[in-house]
Amino acid sequence: MVDVLALGQIRKSYNVGTPVETEVLHGIDLTLAAGEFVALMGPSGSGKSTLLNIIGLLDRPTSGTVSINGQSTAGLSESGLTALRGHTIGFVFQYHYLISAFTAAENVMMPMLVSHGRRTDAMQDVAYGLLADVELTRWRDNRATNMSGGQQQRVAIARALAMNPSLVLADEPTGNLDSVSADGVFDLMRRINKERSTTFLIVTHNLELARRCDRILDVIDGRISGQEAGRLSAPA
Repeated sequence: MVDVLALGQIRKSYNVGTPVETEVLHGIDLTLAAGEFVALMGPSGSGKSTLLNIIGLLDRPTSGTVSINGQSTAGLSESGLTALRGHTIGFVFQYHYLISAFTAAENVMMPMLVSHGRRTDAMQDVAYGLLADVELTRWRDNRATNMSGGQQQRVAIARALAMNPSLVLADEPTGNLDSVSADGVFDLMRRINKERSTTFLIVTHNLELARRCDRILDVIDGRISGQEAGRLSAPA
């Protein structure tokens, strides 16, 4: 089976060719299989945000290879990267970034509208189905401003799934939520992961949530290590 994500010897430098050139990622190898649910952890400045941007095709590595569903990104133009990203990768951020003037359903339809250019009944059906999946059928016609923080993040998750991506990148998706809402959002992502076999890579500082993932990747000083989440010992 082809891996959803394969990184080979990824290096990333800034200010290349100048006296202050700095390498922040040092030869990272990583694969994510279909259906994995993985936590990405690391202190500020460790390189995890840079790594996430490269995985999400928002930035290019200085050297190394990135493949999504077996397709190398090396020769793709910017428009090619945008197209691949739009159809294979979903994003969930710490802040939901919903459009406040739009309803929940309209927000979920946005990636489809961007891709296809005009609204169709099929898009609405997909949005309604996804909102049912995240248990928001009753709120599908509510504007974002008339929903709780946890509900807004559920809409954001539904939006991330609108193009049926192979990989969802979630950057601190529970960081702005209280503990009860955070648990609910995490459980929702885990359920979607199991039901759809969608691969999730979740950036989090919450060790308790990370332990509930399949494995934990630690980014430290631009290098990566990992282990099964259940074997991670508590910090001293």
